[in-house]
Amino acid sequence: MKKIATLSVVILAMCISFVSCDSKREPGKIYMPDMAYSRAYETYAEKDSSVFTTDQSKKGGGKIYYDNNPALGTIKRGELFPYTLPNDSTGYKMSATVKNPIDSISVADLKEAGRLFNINCAICHGEKGAGNGPISTSGKIGGIANLTLDNYVKMADGTMFHSITYGKNNMGSYASQLDRKQRWMVIKYIRTLQPKPVEKTAPETVKTK
Repeated sequence: MKKIATLSVVILAMCISFVSCDSKREPGKIYMPDMAYSRAYETYAEKDSSVFTTDQSKKGGGKIYYDNNPALGTIKRGELFPYTLPNDSTGYKMSATVKNPIDSISVADLKEAGRLFNINCAICHGEKGAGNGPISTSGKIGGIANLTLDNYVKMADGTMFHSITYGKNNMGSYASQLDRKQRWMVIKYIRTLQPKPVEKTAPETVKTK
């Protein structure tokens, strides 16, 4: 009886060995693929098409369904909340009520904002925001805004953000080039190029005896 049990164990061990080690180049058979392959969102990780599928209709067909999209309602770490105002006249008008979420900006972030401005904006608006960038002075495109003028000084940060996000007139959208935080940072930088609004003071009253 002991010999039969021992022989059974040896045969079973040999079977497991043969099944789990097909070749030196291939890994062994996976008993529980959910344990071997993470379902977590792993950036740049290669997905074995023989194990994973991104087609929801094939879910449960012997493959692990892997959804490459982030969960609904989530935002990436460090990203600001989505800008939800629509790209129409109503959204543009309402944008004036949107406050810049960046209350104060560090010297390093302001320097980075200046770099982003020079890369994305100075080509049209000029290094100092005066609307005299290379494209403007070439005469090929007109109507480029001089951001140092009074109407832009008085323009709300939210309205400026709306224009950068969706585009305005000849300017296209920069939402793909600059993330939300970068757009708000660039607006902070533009404010440093603009003259400070002149505060009106009440005229002095002359006292009469």
